[in-house]
Amino acid sequence: MSYGYQGPPVIQFPGHVPPPRSFGAPPGTPSAPGAASAPAPAAMPYPQSGNIGFANNPPVSFGMPQPYSPYPSTPYPMQPSHPTPGHYPPPAPGALPQPMPQSNSPYPPQQTQQPYPSQPSMYQQQQSYDLYPNIQHVPEAKECFGASSSYTSISNAFSNNSGSFQGGSCPGGQGAQYYSPQRGSSPYQHTAPAPAPAPQKNRFAPKLSPTVVPYANFDARADAEVLRKAMKGFGTDEKAIINVLANRTNLQRQDIAVQFKTLYGKDLIKDLKSELSGNFEKLILAMMMPLPQFYAKELHNAMAGIGTDECVLIEVLCTMSNHEIRVIKQAYEAMYGRTLEEDLQGDTSGSFKRLMVSLCCANRDESFDVDPAAAIEDAKELLRAGELRFGTDESTFNAILVQRNVPQLRQIFQEYENITGHSIETAIENEFSGDIKKGLLAIVKCVKNRAAFFAEQLYKSMKGLGTDDDRLIRLVVTHCEVDMDEIKQVFRDQYNESLEDFISGDCSGHYKKCLLALVS
Repeated sequence: MSYGYQGPPVIQFPGHVPPPRSFGAPPGTPSAPGAASAPAPAAMPYPQSGNIGFANNPPVSFGMPQPYSPYPSTPYPMQPSHPTPGHYPPPAPGALPQPMPQSNSPYPPQQTQQPYPSQPSMYQQQQSYDLYPNIQHVPEAKECFGASSSYTSISNAFSNNSGSFQGGSCPGGQGAQYYSPQRGSSPYQHTAPAPAPAPQKNRFAPKLSPTVVPYANFDARADAEVLRKAMKGFGTDEKAIINVLANRTNLQRQDIAVQFKTLYGKDLIKDLKSELSGNFEKLILAMMMPLPQFYAKELHNAMAGIGTDECVLIEVLCTMSNHEIRVIKQAYEAMYGRTLEEDLQGDTSGSFKRLMVSLCCANRDESFDVDPAAAIEDAKELLRAGELRFGTDESTFNAILVQRNVPQLRQIFQEYENITGHSIETAIENEFSGDIKKGLLAIVKCVKNRAAFFAEQLYKSMKGLGTDDDRLIRLVVTHCEVDMDEIKQVFRDQYNESLEDFISGDCSGHYKKCLLALVS
């Protein structure tokens, strides 16, 4: 006989014997002798919600029977629901879980594996502000910007290196050859992934002649300790700073800065800035800045404020390869939040603006093909656009000088001289004036002799009264790892005095010592 509400009927499994208990007592309480008992609630006939619908997935307790309710103290059993296809009760105590039969559900079974590869760890990705994270593994990349580019944010920036303007500092291109004095005269093809027979060495490829090369026994940690000792305490050991930094490449200096912060928790550049002063400080800070970032800063400073330093724009944009200009543009936009082209358009005007914007597009043909017939036609076009008409058609000069490849331009200039009897420089001097004349002449001089152009720039930075230190620092820092030795030879031939003597007579102190260490 039972008393009160007994709850809904409970479905029990075969062989299940509910333990006797007192009425109203919690489940599992044995009943007193002779006391009335109520049927005990059965185990929950279905697996927990966390296992529903996942075939071959055992219950949460891995084979143990599940409690009838998630709330053991509840005196009434939960109302069981009707079984659905694919949902089966847990096995009896002690039995191993059995695989569930194939479900008749109209939906496909849920995937147990992630169909997409997992996101790589943040430590496997390039997180630094570095345009050239893999430069130390790419021998061809070390030719560009003097093997010292560690700027930011795009991996393998040199993997699509498109070549070199006028045999400039960034050799390469589709199958283009280059020469490296560190590796000898063996030609390389850096664009072909598989071994292929190398064509003959191209006579227009640049011959790199750096005065600062990677230090053989480089130890960034030891160099960081030397610099820390040189700046610690009262006074500064400028000689030690010069011995370390002037004999390391730009890439090695970046490694030293990282080790310095790791060891001492301080920024090396900030420490150098606080310990040094004057032109020596400017030179050291320029040496510590990655070259694309340094070029971007120089371009920005040339256009900032009232007026424009057109010489900087000409020196950079008229002498760089397509690849170098693209990298500098990326650095500029990352640093200042504006594109270089926007600032050029807002800060220049007239024909000079159109020349700068055209160069900024970085679309020069950088092949080494020469078409003599086309060169004659281009020479005639230049003649008709300048000397054979009243006024000058600047757009024709702009289109030809900005687009043609270097060997083709040399052929055009030779054909022009054959037709007129004088050089293309003479025609530009007579037909143009102002900044556009300087820009076009810079292109022509770089095409004919790049080292001679930069030797002239170094001479102009020091001749006469006073020194244009910003210009001198920029030229020395950006060319000491590229072609400074060749520039020095041309400088001696043109001005009958060595570059070292010129610097010694125009500079002084630690500033002079550091410059001489870079160019010697």
